[in-house]
Amino acid sequence: MEDNNYNYYIKKFKTALIIIGLSLLVFVVLFSKIIPQLKRIITIQSEFRTKTASLEDNQRKIETLKEDAAKRAAESKSTIKAIFKPVSSAIDTESAISDEFGEILQVMRDNKIKARSVIYDYDPQDDNFVKNAATQYHVCRISAEMIGTYAEFENFLRNLYKHEHFLDISKIEIVPYQKNKRILLISFQIKLYALKQAEK
Repeated sequence: MEDNNYNYYIKKFKTALIIIGLSLLVFVVLFSKIIPQLKRIITIQSEFRTKTASLEDNQRKIETLKEDAAKRAAESKSTIKAIFKPVSSAIDTESAISDEFGEILQVMRDNKIKARSVIYDYDPQDDNFVKNAATQYHVCRISAEMIGTYAEFENFLRNLYKHEHFLDISKIEIVPYQKNKRILLISFQIKLYALKQAEK
């Protein structure tokens, strides 16, 4: 009888051990599959937080850029410049532009910019004013080779921006002078405009 009880309990114990072993095995298998998934979820959450923060930062930058662009647009509207008006309407393009270019030359002198060469191209056919309103405007494209320091050229450009009449800076190329890097060799192209109708 005792042997039967002993065998019964041994069988129960073995069954329990097998169940525990199988449970542990299932747990280990599930755990080994769940851990990578958990790691992946944590990584995704971390990436999501990083990208959300980056997106918010970029949205703030975009808003700042929009505000800056709006300010610049407002400034440009408030600083619309008049076209130069020559004293007399019975003059050719060269004469009409010469007075306006005289003002630009004075800005160059004031900022100690030296001109090595100047080429005048009167009423260039590729200019939109000439194409669309040749009867209303004189146009001159001036290509100049100039020399000056960084500070002198910076001040020259700043003064041109403040210049009271409309002009178009169409090209700037600067190369440091090899023998003295503080000196700039400047290729500069500007378009000047004058009304054909003289100021009344």
